[in-house]
Formats: sequence, C-alpha cells, structure tokens
Amino acid sequence: MRAKINSMYEIDNDICRLDFDVLEKWLSQTYWSQGISKEEIHKGAVNSTMVVGCYLGQEQVGYMRLISDKIRFGYIMDVYVELNHRNKGIAQQMIRFALNNPELKNVYQWLLVTQDAHSVYSGIGFRPLPNPERWMMLNKEKVR
Repeated sequence: MRAKINSMYEIDNDICRLDFDVLEKWLSQTYWSQGISKEEIHKGAVNSTMVVGCYLGQEQVGYMRLISDKIRFGYIMDVYVELNHRNKGIAQQMIRFALNNPELKNVYQWLLVTQDAHSVYSGIGFRPLPNPERWMMLNKEKVR
C-alpha cells in the first residue's frame, strides 16, 4: 500500500524498501532506543504487525512501526522523522496511513509512549491516559 503526501513524499508499508543503515543511525541516537543495533532494528521490524517508511524519492526520511492483535489493541512505536523533514506533518501522515490500513482500521484502542511529541499525537486524536495508575509496566534488563 502506498500514499503520497504534500506531492513530494511517498509513504508505504513495504519492509523491503526500508534502509536499515539509516534506521540504525537514527534510532540508536534516540532517548528510547539508545545504542540499538541494526540487527535488533531489523528483527523488530520483521516481527512487527506493520512498518511504515516515508521517502523523498529514494531517500528514506521517516519511519514507524506498530504491533497489534488487529482487533482490539495496537501499540505504535519508533516514530521518527529525519531532522530536515520535520514540521511537515510526516509523522501524523505515517500514523494515519497505518491506522487506516484495511487490516487495522477497526482496531479501537491504540497506545503509544512519548517524552516530547505530545502535540504531534494529540493532533490526530491521542490523549493522555485517563487513569495512568491502572497501567503497569515491566522493564527487564537487556540481555546481550
């Protein structure tokens, strides 16, 4: 599945088109995936329900992935837009593209975590958890 945005950018969910060298450069520098390897990124992409890339010609300028049971719940992660292409609506368009996919459009509960992009996600309907005290998490030590 493909879509055009701003007549310049193309979004698609073809995992074969992803540039894993670029993804490693980006994601290994983020606060949420500091030091992640290309192998880990590739394994995460392969095991995801969907990956989405954004491209300017052949150059990859954006990425996101999600996991979902395709019925009730989905989790969006690794949303990243290259610095020179930010503030053009790319992140929102990648998410809309994924959520409107025929396999995912009926999923009614989506979750994501962000430290600094609340305005990006609120612009497409995400809100803070109404009862965060009901949620729990487990962080296991990473095995190398």
